Amino acid sequence: MICWLDMNPYASYLGKKDPVEVIGATPERLKSLLEKIGPAGADRAPAPGKWSVREILCHLADCEIVFAYRLRQTLAQPNHVIQPFDQDDWAKTYGAYETKAALNVFSATRLWNLALIRAATPEDLSKPVTHPERGAMTFQVVVETMAGHDINHLQQVEGIAR
Repeated sequence: MICWLDMNPYASYLGKKDPVEVIGATPERLKSLLEKIGPAGADRAPAPGKWSVREILCHLADCEIVFAYRLRQTLAQPNHVIQPFDQDDWAKTYGAYETKAALNVFSATRLWNLALIRAATPEDLSKPVTHPERGAMTFQVVVETMAGHDINHLQQVEGIAR
C-alpha cells in the first residue's frame, strides 16, 4: 500500500489544512512578509549556507513554473513521468534575480495554477503521475505537495522576519 507521506515529502507540513486554501493564500502572505522585512532584510540569510528570503522567493518562482508544467502534463498525458530537478543547481543563478521580480513571477504563475486546480474534476484529481524518486502519485498529491512546500518555505521566511 502506498503511503501519502511517501508520495509527498511535505505532507507533515500540510497536516489537515486544505491545500487549495494554503496555496491560494501564499502569495499574499509572502508579499506581507516582504513588506515587513524590507529590501535590506530580503538578502539576509538565517545562517551561513542557508537561503536568504530573496533566494527562497526565487526558488518558489522556479518551483511554481515546474508545478505548472507537472500539473498540465498530468492532465494531458496518461501516466506522465515527472522530470526531477536539482534545486541547488538551479539556485546558482539566483544572484541575478530581484526579490520583487521573483515574487511577481511566483504570484502570477500561482494564480494561473489555481485556476487550473479549481477547475479540476474529481477524475482529474485522481489522475496518476509518477515521480522517479517518490513513485506513484496523483494530481491531488501534486497539489498537496505544493501546499506543504509553501508552508515549509513560509516558515523559513517568517523565521527570518522575526
